[in-house]
Amino acid sequence: MPHLALVTCSNLPGWEKDDAPLHAALEARGVTLSHPVWNDPSVDWSSFDGALIRTTWDYCEDREGFVAWAERAGEATLLMNPAEVIKWNTHKSYLRDVEAMGLPVIPTFWMERGGSYHLGQVMEDNGWERGFIKPQIGATAIHTLRFDATEEGFITARKHVNGLIRHEGLMFQPYIETVETFGEVSAIFLGGAYSHAVRKVPVEGDYRVQDDHGASDEPYTFEPEFLAKLESFLERFQHDVMYARLDFLKDADGSYMMTELELVEPSLFFRHDPAAADRLADAVLKRLS
Repeated sequence: MPHLALVTCSNLPGWEKDDAPLHAALEARGVTLSHPVWNDPSVDWSSFDGALIRTTWDYCEDREGFVAWAERAGEATLLMNPAEVIKWNTHKSYLRDVEAMGLPVIPTFWMERGGSYHLGQVMEDNGWERGFIKPQIGATAIHTLRFDATEEGFITARKHVNGLIRHEGLMFQPYIETVETFGEVSAIFLGGAYSHAVRKVPVEGDYRVQDDHGASDEPYTFEPEFLAKLESFLERFQHDVMYARLDFLKDADGSYMMTELELVEPSLFFRHDPAAADRLADAVLKRLS
């Protein structure tokens, strides 16, 4: 039977249990599982029949190293998702491509590394009342900031930007107020087909929708018309991906706007669909055969 690497990181938090149903589903199908760390130089990736990237949550600390690893691992074994997808999806400039393919994306002013920008002018030009700053390479809301278009807000924002932009590019977006009440919704695709959806709601007054920041989550149902649009998008996507999570906020008019297309190491919320782990396990086994 196949030997599958579920790729992880060296500092995986002990509370991570979301993938337990997937482990059980794979083992029930006779798959031998290992949990190698992506940047462990002693790992022989050719010893595996395949490698499924799951909890490589520290890749943002060394994106270049992670992409180089994916390219090496992809030459040694069947890497899911493929190295070219990893390279593209680990830098949020991919959102430009997504928008060009027809999905609604949250408006973004791109601030490149080492640049100098007038935040107030950008907000005035775009009619934004509150601003949001995030890194072009990042995860779990690290180095994010929301601020008001006030003197105090701009002082805080300039300090935040100046401390980061010397080292990395940033994204400047309008702050979407509905994240605090409606939250963020995610459509999850497994084996190329729609699987299930979740709604993530932050604690009161916060905007961070990750469970390690105290957010809650529950099943969600997308409108059939919008779900069909997402299915069409993935059908036209040029790469064959084993898993995908598409994250959206709603604007004041109730329209969806993409915040992220997660193709690297997304949480897949198996707890909200008991059959989801089986669907992914079957898709992985089919790919390995």
